[in-house]
Amino acid sequence: MQQTWQQWNRRAHTLLWVLVIIGIIAALPLGVSRWQMEKTSKQVEYIFDYRDLVQIASYQAQPQTFLKEQLAKMKEAGITTMAVYESTLTDLSWADRLTLYNSAKVSELEGKPVPGDENYTYVLFAGSAEDAALRSMIESTFKEWNIAVSPWSFKGRTGLEIRTPLENATLKQLSLDPIAVQSIHDAGLKILPRLSDRTPFNEQAVDAQIASYKQLGVSRILFDGDAVKGFNDQEAKGSLHKFADILNKNGIGITVIENSKPQKGMNTLAYLVHYNVTRLYSLSDSDAATMKPAEIVDRLQLAATDRSIRMFYLNGAPMSSPDKSAITDPLQNLYDAMHGDKDGKGVVSQLDALGFPSGTAEAFHYESPSWHKPLKAVVALGAVAFITLLIGAFVPGVIIPVFLLGLVGSAGLYVLSKSVFEQGLALGAAISAPTLAIIWAIGRVRAHTVGDRRPIGDRKPMGDTTGPGADPGWFFPGISAGRRLSMAIALFASTAVISFAGIPYAFGLLNNITYSLVLEQFRGVSLLHLAPIGLAAVYVFLYTGDSVIGNLRKLLNMQITVLWIIVAAIIGAVGLYYLSRTGNQGQASSIELLFRNTLQNTFGVRPRTKEFLLAHPLFLFGLFLSLRYRAAWVLFIVGAIGQLSMVDTFAHIHTPLHISIIRVLLGLGLGAIIGLIIIAVWQAAEGVWRRWVPRFAKGKQSYKSGA
Repeated sequence: MQQTWQQWNRRAHTLLWVLVIIGIIAALPLGVSRWQMEKTSKQVEYIFDYRDLVQIASYQAQPQTFLKEQLAKMKEAGITTMAVYESTLTDLSWADRLTLYNSAKVSELEGKPVPGDENYTYVLFAGSAEDAALRSMIESTFKEWNIAVSPWSFKGRTGLEIRTPLENATLKQLSLDPIAVQSIHDAGLKILPRLSDRTPFNEQAVDAQIASYKQLGVSRILFDGDAVKGFNDQEAKGSLHKFADILNKNGIGITVIENSKPQKGMNTLAYLVHYNVTRLYSLSDSDAATMKPAEIVDRLQLAATDRSIRMFYLNGAPMSSPDKSAITDPLQNLYDAMHGDKDGKGVVSQLDALGFPSGTAEAFHYESPSWHKPLKAVVALGAVAFITLLIGAFVPGVIIPVFLLGLVGSAGLYVLSKSVFEQGLALGAAISAPTLAIIWAIGRVRAHTVGDRRPIGDRKPMGDTTGPGADPGWFFPGISAGRRLSMAIALFASTAVISFAGIPYAFGLLNNITYSLVLEQFRGVSLLHLAPIGLAAVYVFLYTGDSVIGNLRKLLNMQITVLWIIVAAIIGAVGLYYLSRTGNQGQASSIELLFRNTLQNTFGVRPRTKEFLLAHPLFLFGLFLSLRYRAAWVLFIVGAIGQLSMVDTFAHIHTPLHISIIRVLLGLGLGAIIGLIIIAVWQAAEGVWRRWVPRFAKGKQSYKSGA
């Protein structure tokens, strides 16, 4: 009975690998569809925050003249669009459209006693043009809040009396400043409205507002605040659906900001506008002031090429500089970054040379044909098989029930949540591929070495391979250095190929525009960065001896020394740093940023540092050593970092596929070269050791005999 069950499991093992291969083949057309989609949007748009410009202008001797001059300079530098917020009375005051007073100040101006029971807001327009442009907008806004507004004037200038405190009035959101919008349009710049959800949704008003934006050439909306327009009134009015219909009618899309807290209702609205969405990177005002132009160029270039960013939002703020005894701003620094300072190599020309011309940012043209679904089902089946094979590597003889349970569990998960289903299987396959690759490498090394069945704990000092009690299980003589090198290279390449098997499952199961737009993110990144390392360590220490129980007993019976505690603390600190660097939230040091930029400029695509500088070289070195020294098997654990990192590279769905492919292959090639250099140094050092240590020992013995 047991033999029959084992035979069935062996056949099932072969069948599972067949399913894995079929899943890989099924994922390839999905990858081709994504590759084609990534070519549909190339134009990049450069935007400046108009509110920031108004604030900077307010510190100038002639604010309006300064504004006009800077709008012309921005267009010349390559900035194509101005982001305009919904205005407030405070914004209009900064722009010198009007002056604000409270009841006490008005009484002082009019020479009257302060009213005992009045705390109103008074607006005095700067002129008749401002009155004509702003009066109706202000009146209609406060009417929606049931706040009374009446005419008021002072010394021949017209204004408004708003029956609410000034502190409350300045919080009310108005429409875009029509005077600013017209001046921007007249300057030849496009407009990016920033709309909020701070006022009740009025379908007719919003419809008229969006139609007016369309007439001005607006093609996209950017939201301000923590929610998209219409979110708060969705339950009562269905406002999100109505707002989406208005946007679709006018052919206007929306924008998401990279690395910011997702705005409420964004996913729903993105779906309703058929994913007419572009991603935007925002350069903070502090970065605009402190970064060098070349650094800004590098950052924006990387965002466009590596993260599919098509809109760049530039901020700036006035700053007090005691050293210069003046109010400064970052505008010239930004102009230098845009069109170049002395060398003329600005971000506009550099991105244009890379195939990203300046223009109106467009959404990726995404299609989901009917044949995607059956192919995804086949990929999912292959992922279940992949995960089953991993479990079977640690718990032999259970792959049949595990596979059946996996099928049932996956079906249930699909019913509960399609997103969790896709991400769960993608994560499982991404963990399985590099782990099985390392296990395969260990198996091949054991097959080519002598005494590979000896427990790990039964070790003798290096070179002690003769005499009673010798342990050939950790030292493997008889394989020449040349043979070991060729075998190590072959194993290095074969292991990488097995790890590559997890890549199609990443882009096949996560083949959805929501991941490309980062409306959804691949969860479980930390687990992906830990599980293969941990599983590789478990296999090395527990599954390469006589028995798992025997190896575990030896490990538990080992004496713990202070050195072990220090080593464990160091490993823990390194592990925490390693985890802190995973995902999108990791922070790099200034030295590492410089190193990254050097790699980017040298190769065009930056390979991952931990792959080509750490994991791949040490893995190749470990393969070479492991064919002679069993202790070198621990380097396979380090090698797991590189194997999992290659799969993880393709889990960054917002990175174009061709960039990920180049990055992985470049990391492998550079890592192999560095690994070969390490092997050469080791061989030279080993030769010196073997030549001179015996002579030193012989001379020392002769000296003692003579004495």
